[in-house]
Amino acid sequence: MVAISASMSNKRMKNERLGAFVRSIQMRSHGKAVRKQDLPEKLCPACRRPFAWRKKWERCWEEVVYCSQRCRREGKAS
Repeated sequence: MVAISASMSNKRMKNERLGAFVRSIQMRSHGKAVRKQDLPEKLCPACRRPFAWRKKWERCWEEVVYCSQRCRREGKAS
C-alpha cells in the first residue's frame, strides 16, 4: 500500500513539473502560439543534430534521447 501511494505521489510530482513547464512556455508566448524556436531542444547522440520538444513527448521529455526511431536503432548498435 505504501508503494502505491509513493508511486502516485511521484506521478503527481512529475505532472506538476510538466504543468509548470507548459505554463512557462505559455507565459513566454504571451498567450499566442508557441514558436518552435522557443521550445526546448536536445542534441541527438546518434546523428548529432538538435531536435525540439514535441507535443507527443509532453509526458516523457526527460526520457527522450534520440530524435527518431532510426537514430534509436543506430545508436544502440554502435
